[in-house]
Amino acid sequence: MTIQTISKGPFEGQKPGTSGLRKKTRVFMEPGYLECFVQATFNAIGGAAGKSFVIGGDGRYFNREAIQIMLKMAAANGAARVIVGQGGLLSTPAVSNLIRQRQTDGGFVLSASHNPGGIDADFGVKYNVSNGGPAPEAITQAMFDQTQTIDSYRILETADIDLSTCGTSSVDDMQIEIVDPVTDYAALMAKLFDFDKIRALFAGGFTMRFDAMHAVTGPYATSILEGVLGAPAGTVINAVPSEDFGGGHPDPNPVWAKELMDEMMSDTAPDFGAASDGDGDRNMIVGRGVYVTPSDSLAVLAANAQLAPGYARGLAGVARSMPTSAASDKVAERLGLACFETPTGWKFFGNLLDAGKVTLCGEESAGTGSDHVREKDGLWAVLLWLNILAERGQSVADILTDHWATYGRNYYSRHDYEAVPTEAANALMQGVRDRLGALAGTTIAGLEVTGADEFSYHDPVDGSVSHNQGLRLWFAGEGRAVLRLSGTGTEGATLRVYLEQYAPPEADHGLTPDVALRAVRDAVVEITGMQAHLGRIEPDVKT
Repeated sequence: MTIQTISKGPFEGQKPGTSGLRKKTRVFMEPGYLECFVQATFNAIGGAAGKSFVIGGDGRYFNREAIQIMLKMAAANGAARVIVGQGGLLSTPAVSNLIRQRQTDGGFVLSASHNPGGIDADFGVKYNVSNGGPAPEAITQAMFDQTQTIDSYRILETADIDLSTCGTSSVDDMQIEIVDPVTDYAALMAKLFDFDKIRALFAGGFTMRFDAMHAVTGPYATSILEGVLGAPAGTVINAVPSEDFGGGHPDPNPVWAKELMDEMMSDTAPDFGAASDGDGDRNMIVGRGVYVTPSDSLAVLAANAQLAPGYARGLAGVARSMPTSAASDKVAERLGLACFETPTGWKFFGNLLDAGKVTLCGEESAGTGSDHVREKDGLWAVLLWLNILAERGQSVADILTDHWATYGRNYYSRHDYEAVPTEAANALMQGVRDRLGALAGTTIAGLEVTGADEFSYHDPVDGSVSHNQGLRLWFAGEGRAVLRLSGTGTEGATLRVYLEQYAPPEADHGLTPDVALRAVRDAVVEITGMQAHLGRIEPDVKT
């Protein structure tokens, strides 16, 4: 074992992300950078001695090299066992599942989620705890504290470990198990869903396209959809993980999954379309000629989950992140389910899931999941949709139409303003924050503001409070807007604006989102002074 001493930690004066670290790949490749973060994490959890971990990533550039460093550090820090996905691959929900199934002390996810990959793009490392979910704030604070004072790290000087072959070996006193990344995850899915029913759906001529976006879900989708469920070969496209995701942006939305969207809106569209992101935790659902918003998807799944064997006994409750539309609230109210609104970030769902207060969770950025793991799960959402389609025998469009006729429609759209100068983004947010108390009762762009606040979350399980979680504006007629600065980018700031307008069951549900949301959007543009702060009002990405 070698103890490398450093004169100054690379994180002094800067704060890693809320549950991990996301930077440019070249930054992670700098000598000692990754090592100091991993050592800080080990220090924050009371050391690695005698503990077990899961390690895997989405296959982006530097994935394998980073895993080799982490294995040697785990051994040097006295870890007893590490489970690694073959080839260094594991989707984020698969990591969560392995942590839970194998009862390890935690795990590392190597990914920058939906961000592009490559030597000049992004990389990230996130630590998950023993329940399989992202580290809670107490641990992330301890990680941050360690990064500010770290002066050395431990690493074993040894040859690289073979990640290509499944099996068990050892390095020093640490056992290393290389596992097939799909096997345990696929077995879990088979317990939750009626695979026979879905298999019969495909056998009856049902057609589907799944875009893996050259990312980690390619092997999972190919194995389960085409291998186990009998979907025709070619159902899964862009199925081979690539270090730079085929030069694309592995974010499952209508902009970046344009190939899929074009096919689904064409005259030759299959019955069902879906996509997942870089690390496999997000999803996009598309029917023939119809896009399903993440908020509507969560609501439809909540209303129909009992059709799948894993949820036949019903749901304990539903939770959504605050920026997600209130569509799932309407379902919960009608079905008599508990309903929770949390900050953005899957770790906030963890307490609710562990306490048995909710079964399904969803967030605005195309993440949905349940109590089967403690992460959002893209392919799980796709399989639940397939189970519902098989049971109901309707198209996606018909299911949406029925849903809106029962619960009403929450028109919804997210506008992303990317790589905004940080000072300009902060000034815009502060300007609205300063006016929150005076906005209620005013009329802006012809629309009455009925309320405004900055969201704080009081955790009903542990009593903790999370402040400054986004600015909320309510308008007459059940309209709403949310403003947040996102921490998922690596350049400047990303301003996210969420627009929502409810239309009751008896209303016209055939409007386009742009038309239905126009009044709310115009009011937000005026309230924020967007043109003055950003020099534009049109977003980079609209979903």
